[in-house]
Amino acid sequence: MNKEELKLTSGEIGTLWGEYVNGTAIDIVNKYMLSIIEDEKIRLLFEDAIKIFGTQKRQIKLFIENEGFPVPYGFTESDLNKDTKRLFSDIFCLHYLNIMTLHGLLGHSTSLSSSVRKDLRHFYESCINDGISMYHRTTELLLEKGHFQRDPYFYPEKNPEFISGQKFINGFFGDNRPLASTEVIALSLNIKKKIMEKSLSIGFSQVTQSKEVRKFLKGAQNASNQQIKSLSKILKGDNLPVPMSWESEVTNSQDSPFSDKLMLYHIGFLLQSSQAYHGSGLATAMRTDLVTTYEKIILKNLTITKEWFNLMTKNKWLEEPPLAPDRKGIAKDK
Repeated sequence: MNKEELKLTSGEIGTLWGEYVNGTAIDIVNKYMLSIIEDEKIRLLFEDAIKIFGTQKRQIKLFIENEGFPVPYGFTESDLNKDTKRLFSDIFCLHYLNIMTLHGLLGHSTSLSSSVRKDLRHFYESCINDGISMYHRTTELLLEKGHFQRDPYFYPEKNPEFISGQKFINGFFGDNRPLASTEVIALSLNIKKKIMEKSLSIGFSQVTQSKEVRKFLKGAQNASNQQIKSLSKILKGDNLPVPMSWESEVTNSQDSPFSDKLMLYHIGFLLQSSQAYHGSGLATAMRTDLVTTYEKIILKNLTITKEWFNLMTKNKWLEEPPLAPDRKGIAKDK
């Protein structure tokens, strides 16, 4: 059999489905940001990001249709309210594109690792290459504008060292060792993503029409704030700098550019995506206080995600992914 004619597996159709829904949500936000951006260099990046996803979207749709599955609704222009007041600054938009590109790279890499068919593997490879290029470009522009905060610098030791005894993993009662470089990068990355999550929750809570959605967004904002404080406290304990906040880059507009469905979905997407980064942080943590902090964050986010799921399903806003055949149901007497 021609390898290109192999039917897509459940994993492959599942990743395509997720890429389509998540991609269309972010695409709508990108289109809004493009409409308000004044800086020409930032504007050019968003124009390219929208073009790139347009090409990817058409290919994903083709893959799904060729297998006989229905294409998800995802998010469309109906979720975008045009000609609304500015909700975010140009710099926030640039930070958003940088962070969402990182999320995209993680998603594309996961999709590639779940793919067997050659054409699908090549498609995700091209998506990853586009993401790498966009990450370079957004990072370079943030550096140029003085808005990219580098991680702390360490001073080199004379010789490599080996861990000796249990003291390396202690992290309570003030006798903890200094943070390892592998722990610092995870802390910094998790804080940056939490700052984005908090900032979007602030902006969305200002403009949502639903009282229930506003209540949820404020709760998510408070949880993000507490988690930022918990992670930042550990960095400050070693006199290390904490990533800057972006709340001041959100305006005081109450004019909603998005549907409540899109805003609620977007925060849920960030909550679920952040769990992968929290898990990575937990995996690299070798101090007990770090392990405990990540565990608390992961458990809290599971609770918030359950609230999000209940609210999404209550409003019939959450699309159902392709399901395995219900063999018990099929086998029932007619």
